[in-house]
Amino acid sequence: MQSDNGDVQINGKQLNEICGYGVDFSYDKDTIEEGVRKVATGLIRSGVTSFCPTLVTSPNDSYHTILPHIPQRIEGGAGILGVHAEGPFINPQKKGAHPANCIQTIDNGMDTLRSTYGLLERIKIITLAPEQVSDASVIDELVKAGITVSLGHSMATLSDGERAVRHGATLITHLFNAMLPFHHRDPGLVGLLTSDQIPAGHIVYFGIIADGVHTHSAALRIAYRTHPDGLILVTDAISALGLEDGVHHIGQLPLEVKQGKAFIAGTDTLCGSIAPMDECVRIFQKATGCSQVFAIEAATLHPALCLGIEREKGTLDFGSDADFIILNDDLQVLSTWIAGERVYKCSN
Repeated sequence: MQSDNGDVQINGKQLNEICGYGVDFSYDKDTIEEGVRKVATGLIRSGVTSFCPTLVTSPNDSYHTILPHIPQRIEGGAGILGVHAEGPFINPQKKGAHPANCIQTIDNGMDTLRSTYGLLERIKIITLAPEQVSDASVIDELVKAGITVSLGHSMATLSDGERAVRHGATLITHLFNAMLPFHHRDPGLVGLLTSDQIPAGHIVYFGIIADGVHTHSAALRIAYRTHPDGLILVTDAISALGLEDGVHHIGQLPLEVKQGKAFIAGTDTLCGSIAPMDECVRIFQKATGCSQVFAIEAATLHPALCLGIEREKGTLDFGSDADFIILNDDLQVLSTWIAGERVYKCSN
């Protein structure tokens, strides 16, 4: 079985990879290129062919230091689609593992974003809390600049989310986590999955963490059966991905891994996942009973469609990038190929 696998959220998150293998993109400012290389070459073992390095909420000078040094390509490693800036324009009441003292509001439109990040050209996704955005035209301008606007770490009502979607937001960051829980009188951002106020032809995508910890299997089934076309598997992986129990970092905060779960040190607040993408695909497929093809497309085609890169990524159509993986019948990665060259082969 073959596929082209991407992660839009990897915190060191594929749409979302914060970090991994001891590397934290928001913390290890002095070894950025080395850290990205370590993660990119590690991810291919779990079948990831491209990813979005994710920066959690950080001081402005961290963005100014890190963004210019994120490499665009790593030889022999997963491709880099652009950075996912998860914050700092989030709601402090749903900050999760984000440092409260670094959270900001957008007070001066695009000028605020430019002064915060410095470079917008390296950013592919920005996660923000829509209720914290007084002038929604900022979302329009970000979309025009080729940046995917994602909604998350938020206390937003459904109407807040619908307003953001009308202005061009297309993604929800790790559904169910760091947002208001579903309520029958106001379902919040979760309600976007079935809203009748979404513009015609507009798909709202949502990342979901199927690591067996962040999202209950029943919640995975609800999301899958409610809005399968928008479902994107993300890892939300942190620096402890691939490491043993112990103390590590997520951005400015210490984290502790205990019995396969990652918490902000000294608390019971979850702060990212340590499950690789191939494991998330297997967990999701088992929990939902979906086809293997759908489970794979949720990690490949759907994120490519969300980012508007489906002609190059997420398919094996004529003219697309020759990035693919070979799996066995149990969805275990046998080999990973990038640009037509094998970059990983399972030794078992």
